[in-house]
Amino acid sequence: MHPELIHIGGITIYAYGFMIMIGALTAYAFGAKVFKAELGIEPEKVQTLTILIISAAVIGGKLFFYLEDPQFYFGTPANLLKNFRQGFVFYGSFILIVPTLIWFFRTEKWPVWPMMDIISILAPIIHGFGRLGCFFAGCCYGLPTNSFLGVTFSADKSQAKPLDTPLHPTQLYEFFLLAGIFLILLQVKRVQKFKGQLFFLYVMLYAFGRSVIEVLRGDLRRGFIIDEVLSHSQFISIILIVLAGIGYRWFSSRNQYKIKKS
Repeated sequence: MHPELIHIGGITIYAYGFMIMIGALTAYAFGAKVFKAELGIEPEKVQTLTILIISAAVIGGKLFFYLEDPQFYFGTPANLLKNFRQGFVFYGSFILIVPTLIWFFRTEKWPVWPMMDIISILAPIIHGFGRLGCFFAGCCYGLPTNSFLGVTFSADKSQAKPLDTPLHPTQLYEFFLLAGIFLILLQVKRVQKFKGQLFFLYVMLYAFGRSVIEVLRGDLRRGFIIDEVLSHSQFISIILIVLAGIGYRWFSSRNQYKIKKS
C-alpha cells in the first residue's frame, strides 16, 4: 500500500501515525460528548484522560514489542531506539492501559465501571483506525493466499513480506472485527443490565476474534509460545477470555453493579 502519505520538504507524514491521529481525534470528539452527557465530566478532563491513554499505550505497546525478541533489544540497548515509530503490540498497550485507567478514575473519584464501559466503546474506534494504518504500512500482514480476498503489497517501504504476492489482508479483517464489536456494544448499551458489562463483553469479543485472525497472520516475528501453533497473542487472548468471562459472570450476579432502569 502506501506507508508514506505525504512528503513536505524534509518532512514525511506516515500513514500509520496519521491514521492513529485520526482515530484518537474521532474517539476524543465522540467520547467528550458521551462523558459530558452521561457522567457530567468536562472536556478538559477528557483531554487529560486522552493523554494518559496515549502515553500508556505507547509504553505498554513498545515494551511488549521488545519482549518479543528480548535478546536483540536488551542485549544491545542501541537497538531499542532503531525504528522507534514502528513496532507496537496491542495487548501490551491494553494490559498497561487498564490498570492505569482504573487508578486514574479512582484518583478523580469517577465511577470506575461506567467509565470503563464508555472506554470500551471508544477503544474499537482508535484501534480500528490503527489497523487501517497497519494496512497502509504493510505491518501485521497475513499469509500468502490464492483467495479473491488477497491483497498485493508492492511499495518498497512496505513492511509486508513477501512483496508482489497476494496476502490475507489480516489488518482489514481486524478492522471489520472492531467495527462489528463497536456496533454490538452500542446495541448492548441500550439494554445494559450491569456496570462493567460492555467492558467484559468487549474483551471477550476482541480476544476471540483476534485469536482466530492470528491463524492467518504471516509475520512470524510476533513470536510463539508453541512454534507456529500458539502465538503470544493467542495465548494472551485465551487468558483474557477466561478472566473476562469470570468477571462478566461475577459482576452480573452482584446487586451493587446492576443497573436500575427508571
